[in-house]
Amino acid sequence: MDRLRIDDLAPSNDFTRATDPWALFAAWMAQAEASEPNDANAMALATAGSDGLPDVRMVLLKGVDARGFVFYTNTDSAKGEELAQNPQAALVLHWKSLRRQIRARGPVSHVTPEEADAYFASRARDSRIGAHASRQSRPLADRATLEAEVAALAARFEDGPVPRPENWIGFRVAPVSIEFWQDGPFRLHDRVRFTRAGDGWAGARLYP
Repeated sequence: MDRLRIDDLAPSNDFTRATDPWALFAAWMAQAEASEPNDANAMALATAGSDGLPDVRMVLLKGVDARGFVFYTNTDSAKGEELAQNPQAALVLHWKSLRRQIRARGPVSHVTPEEADAYFASRARDSRIGAHASRQSRPLADRATLEAEVAALAARFEDGPVPRPENWIGFRVAPVSIEFWQDGPFRLHDRVRFTRAGDGWAGARLYP
C-alpha cells in the first residue's frame, strides 16, 4: 500500500495555506480501515469532571464530518457525567500497522435526537437490548444479574421495536485543533497541527 504522507496535503509543504484537515483524515481513515485487523475506528477519549482529574478509555468513532467526531454512550456513565460537568474532551486514534496517529480536542455537545435515533436503530438488536440493561459504570453484583436483566428485556420487547433509551445519546467533539503524526526514521517523525482560524483552519508543521 502506498503511504499517503502528510506532505501530500499541501503543495511545497506550505501548511500555512492548508485549510482542510478533513481531507487528510478521510484518506488516513480509509487506509486504516483497509489495514487494521480490528476496529480501525477505535479511539482513546479523555475527559475530566469537576474534580479536574483526567479519565481516559477506548470508544468507537461512529461519525465524522466537518462538525466533528461523534461517539455514543449512556449519559449516566462516568464519561457522560464528566462531560455534563465539563463539556470538553480530547481524543486519539492510533493505527499501529500504519505507524500513524491523529489527536484532536475541543468542546463537546449532544448530537440531535434524530441522529441518535438513526444510529441506535442501525445497531444489532441485542446491542439495543443491552443498552437498556446496562447501568453503565454502576456496581454490578455478578455477571448472572446482567444476563438475567438482558433476558427479561428480550422477553419484554419480544419481536417488537426496541426504542432508544432516553439516557443513551451521541456526543460530538468539535475540534479546535487536529494533529496528524506519522512515524519517521530515527524518530524524526512528521507532525502537522491544524487549529481553528475563524471559519477555516491554519496548519503548521511541528518539531517531532
